Amino acid sequence: MPEITTLSAVPRVRAGKGAARATRRAGRVPGIIYGDNQEPVLISLEPRELSRAVANRGFLATLVDVKVNDVVHRTLPRDVQYHPATDAPLHVDFMRVGSHARVTVTVPVVFTNPELSPGIRRGGILNIVRHGIELNCPVDSIPGHLVVELNGLEIGDSIHISRVVMPEGCRPTITERDFTIASVAASSAVREEAAAAATAAPAPEEPAAS
Repeated sequence: MPEITTLSAVPRVRAGKGAARATRRAGRVPGIIYGDNQEPVLISLEPRELSRAVANRGFLATLVDVKVNDVVHRTLPRDVQYHPATDAPLHVDFMRVGSHARVTVTVPVVFTNPELSPGIRRGGILNIVRHGIELNCPVDSIPGHLVVELNGLEIGDSIHISRVVMPEGCRPTITERDFTIASVAASSAVREEAAAAATAAPAPEEPAAS
């Protein structure tokens, strides 16, 4: 069972931009709960509690129990709008999820064992192509992250999605190709060292004339 975050909310009466602005002036963050063949519920949330939850890596792949009065809605965050200057949440959308639903989420990637990568030990740089992978998962089996092992990688090697162990029931949404997640590239120091070694190498001897 994935970790579940709990947030408290109070209902809002009116929809629209004007009502949302009034909610923010009152020191709350407007939001909405929708989906699962039920009526949408307009809500507002306490900004500090919401900001702490949003700051967690992988928030949009986290199950959230939103308590409105005495009703708990199990949801998945679908969108957060932020203030352009302060990055404070301005609005949040939650989608209700049933116990047997499948959902599409972007799960963070964690890279482990860089000390076991000969390429990185030689000064290579891990070039991350995807910090998160979009997966289709059962709602009760959403992983907190995906682990990518770096052991054995040389400079020039790439890590593809086929190398990643998927949690049971989960699959990448991209299935038509074995896409790249990261690679180990040569740093400028490694390139300079290789160039210097090539320059210092003795020229091949000319064959003796017969």
